[in-house]
Amino acid sequence: MIGIIDYGVGNLFSLRRSLEYVGAEAVVSGDEAVLRSVGKLILPGVGAFGDAAAKLRATGLDRLVLEEAAAGKPLLGICLGMQLLFEESEEYGLHKGLGLLPGRVVAMEGRLPAGLPIPHIGWNGLILTNPACPLFRDTKDGDCVYFVHSYYAEGCGDALAATAEYGLDLTATVWRDNVYGCQFHPEKSGPVGLAMLRAFVEV
Repeated sequence: MIGIIDYGVGNLFSLRRSLEYVGAEAVVSGDEAVLRSVGKLILPGVGAFGDAAAKLRATGLDRLVLEEAAAGKPLLGICLGMQLLFEESEEYGLHKGLGLLPGRVVAMEGRLPAGLPIPHIGWNGLILTNPACPLFRDTKDGDCVYFVHSYYAEGCGDALAATAEYGLDLTATVWRDNVYGCQFHPEKSGPVGLAMLRAFVEV
């Protein structure tokens, strides 16, 4: 059973449908007992980092995520949910993240070459910097996935698993032990995204 963490941020039901499509049982819940009982967790999210981090802490689910990850439960962060895994974000001020992975979330504005639209919206090919990442079991270099974001993670160290070129090599996928993250939306990325979700389900 996959637990999709409901803390008031994100389109959770399309993600649940995608998981069910690849054969997984999934539950959307903000109930701590339910989320502790499942075999794997997904932390989704859309919107601003500071608001999402505040909601996660207000519900007490930040503590749950940290404890379950420390116990070895597989955890996948998606889009803003991935960004929350890092140490901090500079989006609308400086905000503390969960600190499960090294790195800082920074703005594209002022870093991308002039003329590139922000937010970065659309399909980009993955550059697999660590093909051993279990999410890439059925994924190859150049496979395209769907992004929607204005901020990206840098300084990820050995947690970096894939980038995507958009003026810069933007962090696309991260992995360390049982903690995974996708800046893109696998549930919106067609067969490639579904293959990654299936790989996470079966990890």
